[in-house]
Amino acid sequence: MFSSSFGTPSLSVRSLAWIIICFLVLPISIVFAVSVTDQPYLSLPREGVSLQYFANLMTSQAWLSSIGHSLIIAVASTAIAAVAGTLCAIGCWRLGNRASDLVRLVMLMPIMVPTIVYALGIYQFWIDLRLIDTYTGVVIAHAVTGMPYVVITVSTALAGFDPRLEQAALNLGASMGQTLRLVIIPNILPGVISGVIFAFIHSWDELVIVLFIAGRGVFTLPRRMWDGINEHLDPTMAAVAAVLVLITLALLFVDIAIRARRAR
Repeated sequence: MFSSSFGTPSLSVRSLAWIIICFLVLPISIVFAVSVTDQPYLSLPREGVSLQYFANLMTSQAWLSSIGHSLIIAVASTAIAAVAGTLCAIGCWRLGNRASDLVRLVMLMPIMVPTIVYALGIYQFWIDLRLIDTYTGVVIAHAVTGMPYVVITVSTALAGFDPRLEQAALNLGASMGQTLRLVIIPNILPGVISGVIFAFIHSWDELVIVLFIAGRGVFTLPRRMWDGINEHLDPTMAAVAAVLVLITLALLFVDIAIRARRAR
């Protein structure tokens, strides 16, 4: 199955990989075709390509308002997740004992537990704290569920970090804060950025939690799309989906570029 050069995949392996890639990508690519339809409903273009639904997206107050809500929540929750997740990962790395392994496991619970179970628990808890349908409630919930992504990527980056660099900085008189800011963070920055990107994408696309704890006061973009599917199949949703895919791809390419530059 493999070629004579060990580790170099054969033609059949490469073909299988491309088949899997196409299977994953082609359904998503249909969104772009539907987003330029000339029909008043969700369908492929028939008589020609039209950008009317992209224009509707850019001029509709309802859609723009939802984009604004999602952006505010994603930025705020990502900032909290980045700081808390990075500090947690560094703390667990420095301890390096069973307690730190338990802390990592607890930090990963929000993405290990089914989202609807977590959302139901948050809903009951948020009622008592009067955080239902508030920016604060959604931001905190998204920060908690985005934090595991930061912990995972930062912990991976720390696995390749030489602890002697930290010891050298401390021996030369640097404080713990200076060592963290000038030695540790710069060396694990690609892992931090990866975690930030994934936490942002998670918050930007998240729907289930928003359905439970947000109402008309906080109306995110995924919530607007969900209501549109239930009420009427407006092709503008396809335009929104196309934009979301492009944003996600752009962020992932940024992550890849940063890692490649760091590797060089």
